[in-house]
Amino acid sequence: MNQIPVLLTQLVVSSLAVFIADWILPGVTITSFASAVGVAIVLGILNATLKPLLIIITIPLTFITLGVFLLFINAIIIEIADTWLDTLEVESVWSAILFSLLISTISSWMYRWGEDR
Repeated sequence: MNQIPVLLTQLVVSSLAVFIADWILPGVTITSFASAVGVAIVLGILNATLKPLLIIITIPLTFITLGVFLLFINAIIIEIADTWLDTLEVESVWSAILFSLLISTISSWMYRWGEDR
C-alpha cells in the first residue's frame, strides 16, 4: 500500500518535468498537461522494459564511447514514445537528446528540492 503514494509522486514529478522541458525546448511539442502525464507514463514503461534490453545489447558500444551512447539510447526511447503518442512531437534526434537531458535534470532538481522540505 505504501507504493501508491511513491508512484503518484514519481508520476507528478515526471509529468511536470516533461511539461517544463516541452516549454523550454522548441523542438518538442506536447499538446497539454494531460498529454505530459501520458508521455511520462509511456516513458516510464519504456524505461522499465525496453531500455535495459537496449543497454545490454549495446554494452560494447557504450563501453567504447565511455557511456556517451546512453544519450542515444535515451533518444531512441523518446522517439519510440513519439511514434506511439499523437500528443508528443519530437523534431530530431538532437531534440530528443536535449529533451532527455532536461527531463533528467528537472526531475533530479525537483526530487532534491522535495527532500529539503
